[in-house]
Amino acid sequence: MSKPQGAARLGATMNDLLHSIPATEDGLESAGYIPSRSIATAVYLAHHLQKPILVEGPAGVGKTELAKAISAWLSLPLIRMQCYEGLDESKALYEWKYGKQLLYTQILKDKMGAKLGEESTLEAAVEKLHGVGDLFFSDHFLEPRPLLRALREPGGAVLLVDEVDKADQEFEAFLLEILSDYQVSIPEIGTVKAVVPPFVLLTSNSMRDLGDALKRRCLHLHIGLPDAKLEGRIVASRVPGVAEGLRRQLVHFVQGLRGLDLKKLPSVSETLDWARVLVLLHARELEPDMVRDTLNVLLKFESDIEAAAPRVVELIQAARRDAGFG
Repeated sequence: MSKPQGAARLGATMNDLLHSIPATEDGLESAGYIPSRSIATAVYLAHHLQKPILVEGPAGVGKTELAKAISAWLSLPLIRMQCYEGLDESKALYEWKYGKQLLYTQILKDKMGAKLGEESTLEAAVEKLHGVGDLFFSDHFLEPRPLLRALREPGGAVLLVDEVDKADQEFEAFLLEILSDYQVSIPEIGTVKAVVPPFVLLTSNSMRDLGDALKRRCLHLHIGLPDAKLEGRIVASRVPGVAEGLRRQLVHFVQGLRGLDLKKLPSVSETLDWARVLVLLHARELEPDMVRDTLNVLLKFESDIEAAAPRVVELIQAARRDAGFG
């Protein structure tokens, strides 16, 4: 069976956009996401191999933002499913519109009673009742949840399965059919297969080890904390109001903080928040008092703030030196 013309046109357009790894880098950057070469390579391969990407790494390095950027760049709807302990298929795939079923049952109650009364035998009445009952478990009464919505999106979609490591192993096993064949089986309706396979990203903060079966179906991408050059580009893109000199200083200061023995190292999201704070405070350069007053933007534990505060002057001097200010 050939694909619909609309799907064929979409495929050609996406192939044009993702025709090379450098083009993928440029496309993501146009959506406000500064990728490393490995990120652009994974996105390029995921499209052409039609495989999901399992994106791992610490919180705040841009895993979820990658899905948003792909959605914006390719002009595809973003469908996000947030995972949590106890998540089951009724919340992730579909559920029945019980209120609507009940309303229709009340409306048809008298009519159904009259029809059943016309039958001469109990078997005939039960057979007719079965026929009516099947109508209440048809597509008309189906409420699609994120996974089913992504499969049924006629022009394709970006499906983000966020923090899959928080879900139970049973739910992880449930995902396998969708991730390998882009289809799912609904007992009352049958198999639903995507006309245009969604672009799937699963994110994990490594709270638990994921199963081999899930990993085999995915391309693996680890996003770590960036080096100073890449982080500087990210700050310039996301917080354009920061002057170049201050941007170099704050990036090298954060890089220095990550060299300390901290409970939680500042991630890219904290760097961006701190850059916005420095713009708000009209900072021209890093000053010890201002840095100490705003350490709580970068560090999320009081013990980390207490460990970093005595090192602020030293870290500022090192940041200025690394940034080329002597």
